[in-house]
Amino acid sequence: MNIEYQTRIELAAAYRIVNKFKWDDVIFTHLSAKIPGTDTFLINEYGLRFDEVTASNLVKVDLQENVLDGGNINVAGFVIHSAIHQARPNAQCIIHTHTKEGVAVSADSRGLLPISQQSLIALQSLSYHDYQGITADAQEKEDLKVSLAKNNCLILRNHGLLTVGESIPAAFRSMYNLQRACEIQVLCDLNHVKLIPQDVIDNFQSRSELFSNSMPSLNLSWEALLRSLDNNYKL
Repeated sequence: MNIEYQTRIELAAAYRIVNKFKWDDVIFTHLSAKIPGTDTFLINEYGLRFDEVTASNLVKVDLQENVLDGGNINVAGFVIHSAIHQARPNAQCIIHTHTKEGVAVSADSRGLLPISQQSLIALQSLSYHDYQGITADAQEKEDLKVSLAKNNCLILRNHGLLTVGESIPAAFRSMYNLQRACEIQVLCDLNHVKLIPQDVIDNFQSRSELFSNSMPSLNLSWEALLRSLDNNYKL
């Protein structure tokens, strides 16, 4: 199996898993994956639901906004994904969502609070990006690069969530954790929530290798997710 086909299969599977978890927003969010060894990446065709995305109908584009193979793409989605692929060459995958819980936390002036183990994991590598309207211009591409910096999680204020990873499973694991942290926060009565003590937060970094994307659990969890897909799905 060549590397592009393998990437197409894995990215299509990620779209189906996002759909399974009900994190999609009809046709208005995106997952992208860089084809290793190239300056091109794959993204969904604009207009398709996530459960309609297949390996064969993913669109191949370059960083100069040229469609190399496939149908139409969403301009706003392209701006976000191309900006980050340019800034982070080692980030193979980018996942962007508009979940209710993610948007709710993104609109909270306090941001993500240290109230769960999931939040502490996300807070180790989390940035924020202020809302500037529909993402469609070159200036915001530069601002996104600055906002994300070297982190793997980005809360787009008043907009949603974004994660990056050196592989598709790594980006997905970061999104799963960030999304779950937001879900927990939205469920809490924040007037009575107990924040994790600062000394525990400070100590968490030294133990965070337990959740490293290099750990075998990353592949085990991704394989478990793949098994959850219907065997009849056409990827």
